Amino acid sequence: MYESFLIKGYPLKDIKKFFTMKYMKLGTKPDTFYTEEAVRSVLSDVPADLIIHVNNTKYQLHKFPLLLKCGLLQRLCSDDDGVDGVDAAPVPVALHDIPGGEEAFELCAKFCYGISINIGAGNFVAAALAARFLRMTEAVAKGNLVAKLDSFFDSCILQGWKDPIAALTAAWRISGWSESRIVQPCVDAIVEKILTPPSKVTWSYTYTRPGYAKKAHQSVPKDWWTEDVSELDIDVFRSLLSTVRAARLLPPPLIGEALHVYACKHLPDPLNHAAAAATANGQSSELETAAAKQRRVLETIVTMIPGDAGAVTGRFLLRLLRVASYVGASPSTRAQLVRQAGAQLDEARAVDLLVPMPSSSDPPAYDVGAAEAVLEHFLALFQRPAPPDERRRMSAAMEKVARTFDEYLRAVALHADFPVGKFVDLAECLPDIARNDHDGLYHAIDTYLKEHPELSKADKKRLCRMIDCRKLSPDVRAQAISNDRMPLRTIVQLLFVEQERAMGGGGASGSNSAVAPDAIAMLAARKEKEDEPPAPAADHKSDVHRPRGDHGERARADGAAMTRSLSASTTKTAGAAAPRTAESRGSRMRNKGKVLDEAGDGLVGILLVAALFILLIADGAAALFLLYRPQAPAIAMMAVQLPSFASCNGTVSDFAVTSSAASSSPVQTITVPASAGPSPAAVGAVALQQEQPQQQQQQVAAPPVMEVDSPVTGDEEDGGGFV
Repeated sequence: MYESFLIKGYPLKDIKKFFTMKYMKLGTKPDTFYTEEAVRSVLSDVPADLIIHVNNTKYQLHKFPLLLKCGLLQRLCSDDDGVDGVDAAPVPVALHDIPGGEEAFELCAKFCYGISINIGAGNFVAAALAARFLRMTEAVAKGNLVAKLDSFFDSCILQGWKDPIAALTAAWRISGWSESRIVQPCVDAIVEKILTPPSKVTWSYTYTRPGYAKKAHQSVPKDWWTEDVSELDIDVFRSLLSTVRAARLLPPPLIGEALHVYACKHLPDPLNHAAAAATANGQSSELETAAAKQRRVLETIVTMIPGDAGAVTGRFLLRLLRVASYVGASPSTRAQLVRQAGAQLDEARAVDLLVPMPSSSDPPAYDVGAAEAVLEHFLALFQRPAPPDERRRMSAAMEKVARTFDEYLRAVALHADFPVGKFVDLAECLPDIARNDHDGLYHAIDTYLKEHPELSKADKKRLCRMIDCRKLSPDVRAQAISNDRMPLRTIVQLLFVEQERAMGGGGASGSNSAVAPDAIAMLAARKEKEDEPPAPAADHKSDVHRPRGDHGERARADGAAMTRSLSASTTKTAGAAAPRTAESRGSRMRNKGKVLDEAGDGLVGILLVAALFILLIADGAAALFLLYRPQAPAIAMMAVQLPSFASCNGTVSDFAVTSSAASSSPVQTITVPASAGPSPAAVGAVALQQEQPQQQQQQVAAPPVMEVDSPVTGDEEDGGGFV
């Protein structure tokens, strides 16, 4: 809303002051200027006798009204008067360097003709500079334009709030700091109103914070002035804010809020893909100009950030870091932002750590080096000695940073071209002590496995090795056990932890009894599917490779297959004294390989072999061990692999085995009760110790068994990591 003032030659001291933007109306005649064939003229019965060129515009006007008020035109036309009463040709005058150009000159010309014009804060500067250029002062004519504009400036523009901001913007655009008669008074007027207590603010201002207009507010917000001053040029804004800070009347967070508002208005967020795409459609020269301007704004804002703690938020600092990477800011500017953002990393969110590369595609590639640098600065602060209160605050901050960083890992895992090595290095940047739980890390790794299905088994194990199964919550652990993207080795570790937690909670009842059987059946089915040959021969088909059925039937089938294998090997061992041919030795090796395959076939085979270990220890059945001597290499190889599970410290159910070693029947019955027992690693070590002397005793009675160079040539994932 604008207020109108009609000037009739009297001073402006009687003009009322309003808090809205104001304008001044001069003259009463209607506008008679028109354009004909690219020439601006005024309707009159008197022919034009003055031709004025302003840049690319030609004006055909009259000497009489213009020379009465313009001292410059009087001097230029004084030597061109008519001779002997005969009018000379129209006098040409060039005014190409007039401030404000054609619009400012036309305002002054209309004032001379008495045509109605409106002067406001937006066009005041151009009109005032053009009037001084044309010397439209009181010395030339009383009540001239310069005097009226000066009165309007002092009485109206400087007394308002938005008026001096608009006038300052126009003055800077036209003449920069050179027009100190306008710039400095406007700066002083703006600073004076900024330092006014909010309770005394009665003028209108712009405040468009989200949700602010929907609430009923009884008082003026402390940062009421920040949006209006963000319209200024960065140099004017810096001068204005420096003057405000020198007064020491405003707290540093309020200065930081002004910087935040200015940055949001003039620095685009690189995460906004739509704005980036729109910018990319422009010309290269325009892009370079815009980037240079944004770089100047960014570096100026960074130098103005107060050094007080909490003056700006960590999220704002990370936003500036994204912009710095996008516009190519200087290394010193980026280093300062990394250092300050690292000190306030606990205030950030995962999306704040995403720093797009300057020339990235869709989806964008992220500069993980910037996030690593910020995290390193935060960890360096955490390692410094501090009092107890500060140490507790830093511990709480570390927990927040760990959760935020795991969410950040989940975000970068969505990029299809993100290498697995870089992902592992990034995840290991955060020390183990920082993560109280590994739920976020599990979700990040699961997301990476989902987005990169072509990963090898070694890479999958490399990723899942970072997960501490003990630090997973029960819900996430149950989800991981049923996750077919997890390696079998990790699932077995999870089952060990699940069993240990269940036993520590008072027995193998409750949720564990519901999870373990299903998980075992799932692992057996998954192992069978992975190991099933594409077209197996009929005569070599194993009893284990049956169609999928009930879980109970599968468990019984696996136990029966293992029993038959053990029985066959026992029978063959009983006749060891007889001479063996090469064919018999090859058959024996095939049987041993079959036992190894069956032993590694899912978790059922693992549990059966563990039962055999415990049988040897609990009953001290040395004779039974001699009876099952052909399986000793398989047991040894499996025991070698068992220590890799020592990290999970899991326990398995004890096994009670009913066996008639003295009888001639080669078949044994194996039952699996749920009771606490020793770990498989300890059982395997004892089994190896018992195996060595017994093998020495049997060397005379049986030929040496063929050595196996290495465990089964498969990934440790097969068979749950035991083979």
